[in-house]
Amino acid sequence: MKLRMKYLGWVACVVGLLLGCQPKSGDTQTAKKQPVVTEDLSDLSVYHLPAHWTNQDGEQMELKDLQGNVVVVAMIYTSCKAACPRLVADMRHIEKTIDTKHRDRVKFLLVSIDPETDTPEKLKQFAIDNEMDGQQWLFLRSNENDTREFAATLAVNYKKISPIDFSHSNIISLFNPGGELVYQQEGLGVDYAPTIAAIEEEANKL
Repeated sequence: MKLRMKYLGWVACVVGLLLGCQPKSGDTQTAKKQPVVTEDLSDLSVYHLPAHWTNQDGEQMELKDLQGNVVVVAMIYTSCKAACPRLVADMRHIEKTIDTKHRDRVKFLLVSIDPETDTPEKLKQFAIDNEMDGQQWLFLRSNENDTREFAATLAVNYKKISPIDFSHSNIISLFNPGGELVYQQEGLGVDYAPTIAAIEEEANKL
């Protein structure tokens, strides 16, 4: 009898803990906004990359921290005076144009190809100067090897042509919540409509 009572008591405790983990009625909306993290990533997921990054706030993170969001990516450097400002303008225009009820789950990521110069402080000021300092914007830097590896996954080529200048591909890439590359826009000043449609399609699946 004592053993049976102990068993029933243990079951009651487990049930109580499980119920305690369920969101309260007032927390339902908050729970729905949490990214859906998938444990089993496909072999094509960029979230397998082991690189570590620093964001514009000086915080350390990994790409897999973005799992569960639709992520739009471009690679730039803040001292660029030619192509990058146009690429940044394209990203800003796309961000303002997308229309989805899951807008809070679409992140816009800009990765520096000049991590030696682009300190977190410079990335932060660049974000402010370009009106890209909202929660949806993320600027990252890493070391040279990890930056090159990430660029290779996007088919982005870049080369230092002077102490302060790089030649580089102008590509905007779209990743689904599992970190798979699903769409790319290449070039500057091109028609945004297909890119916006692709972002909205992925976001509306959330």
